[in-house]
Amino acid sequence: METASRCSPNDHLVIIGNGMASHRLVEALVNQPQRPRAITVIGAEPTPAYNRILLSPLLAGDMRHDALTLRDAAWYADNGVTLHLGEQVETIDRGKRLLTTERGHAIHYDRLVLATGSRPALPNVPGIKLGGVHGFRDLDDAAELEAIAKRGGHALVIGGGLLGLEAAEGLRKRGNELNVSVLQRSDRLMNRQLDATAADLLKDALTKRGLNIVTQAQLARLEGDANGQVCAAVLKDGRRLPTDSVIIAAGITPNADIGRNAGLTTERAVMVDAFLKTSDPAIHALGECCQFEQHTYGLVEPIWHQVEVLAATLSGEPTNGYREVPTATKLKVSGVALYAFGPTDPGPEHDELRYQDPQSGDYRRLLLRDGRLEGAVLYGDTRHGPWYFEQALAGTDLSASRQALLFGAADAEVLKDQQNDTPHLSTSEAA
Repeated sequence: METASRCSPNDHLVIIGNGMASHRLVEALVNQPQRPRAITVIGAEPTPAYNRILLSPLLAGDMRHDALTLRDAAWYADNGVTLHLGEQVETIDRGKRLLTTERGHAIHYDRLVLATGSRPALPNVPGIKLGGVHGFRDLDDAAELEAIAKRGGHALVIGGGLLGLEAAEGLRKRGNELNVSVLQRSDRLMNRQLDATAADLLKDALTKRGLNIVTQAQLARLEGDANGQVCAAVLKDGRRLPTDSVIIAAGITPNADIGRNAGLTTERAVMVDAFLKTSDPAIHALGECCQFEQHTYGLVEPIWHQVEVLAATLSGEPTNGYREVPTATKLKVSGVALYAFGPTDPGPEHDELRYQDPQSGDYRRLLLRDGRLEGAVLYGDTRHGPWYFEQALAGTDLSASRQALLFGAADAEVLKDQQNDTPHLSTSEAA
């Protein structure tokens, strides 16, 4: 356990960004007995923090807008937190520890946290700036996509990963007269999480719902009409796909410019150490805008761990610092159950276990190395996913349970218990 220096009781902590990571940090800090004297949060969006994970069900019409709000503005005031909404920080003067916002506000800080998130990664192709090309990262994007769904016509989603599929399914559910296509550069959907069998099952399920899935589709350019609106996507193999709108969901780019312009050490994002400290000891970075070792972030689980570390660091509580741990993936598409972690494809060092029931649509594939679980892909029945993940994290030797592993925790635990209850003879006894 190590204890990093915390903010003193007289310190002013300023957080740039009011997304999920920032909000979770604020919630952790206000409950600390040694919280900073003053906390200021500056958010570029005009609304208080909300749950971005729920943008997909919001778009699909499965959730109300107000259900996304994490805390209203009154909560910040009640907890002694100053909240600036709809305002962006333009410059950081590290020597004076002074921020300047676009509205001309000058705000002094003693400690600063960058939690500026990310933006959609835009393909470097002609036509990407045409009207009708959208991202899917915030409430405004969700409103734009809802309007697209209601207008009908043709929509192209670029990206067959988690976000792209959730956006495509949301558009399909919301739009009665909308044809939705998904363009995936890889040869399979969710290629970072799924093996070929699970990806094919997913593709079949989404195709039956009415989505047009196009794999191995490399975008060459977008074409516009006389009014500067996108009207078609042209692929590198020459195919031309007419469309009225394009939604970019092919990865994210960390919002690291504010740190880079301030002279902080950056690579793909703002570099941090195990205590989320940047190259300036008065400045920390958190979430999608930061880089730890070679890692950048787009899933909430590692970011929540970062929040725990940073809250302890700022409060002077003992912490071992941040470290990388495996994460599991779940797809948020109604009626499709997926759970995956670890390698997508087996290596020569892996013992591979498979089960598939064509009638029920269930598929399971486990990868073990020396009796220990390293990866799993579950499609259909995902009930045992968390148990598999728990065993993988713990490094449990499952050799005794191997023949029952595909059938879940109960059967595997019975075999393991039987193995533990079997008396073992010593060498002398056997002789």
